[in-house]
Amino acid sequence: MVAIQITNEYGLVLLSAASTFFVSAWLGMRVGSFRKAAKIPYPYEYASYEQVSTASPATSKAMHQFNCAQRGHQNFNENHVPALGAMLITGLVYPRTAAALGAVWSVNRVLYAVGYTNGKEGGRGRYLGAAGILALYVLIGYSGWTAWKISSA
Repeated sequence: MVAIQITNEYGLVLLSAASTFFVSAWLGMRVGSFRKAAKIPYPYEYASYEQVSTASPATSKAMHQFNCAQRGHQNFNENHVPALGAMLITGLVYPRTAAALGAVWSVNRVLYAVGYTNGKEGGRGRYLGAAGILALYVLIGYSGWTAWKISSA
């Protein structure tokens, strides 16, 4: 049996992980403001193609931005669990690395969401947060390496 000793540096990992909850809340509130501007009622998750294409230019733009904001938040949700899991596992052996990569991921989720709603053709503004996916992949690699190190100790 392997005994894992948690160092004080693991607190940095927990801070980085906790920051993701604030990012999630901010993204949700942001989607709410775009929903209100687009006048899309609950429970509809997105403005439909028909709604966007038949609306006035101003309303169509608001609906498109709502869809982009919603998609940015959904992308966060899709990647949140893998990022948290990889961060917490990696932090067992590499706490500073895990905390730093987690912080990079969180900051880039914000950049991604802001960029996605900036109105660039095809959502190209989301590439502002491209470093976040790299941070996630590195975290996943580190988590596998950490699991290997612990299991073979």
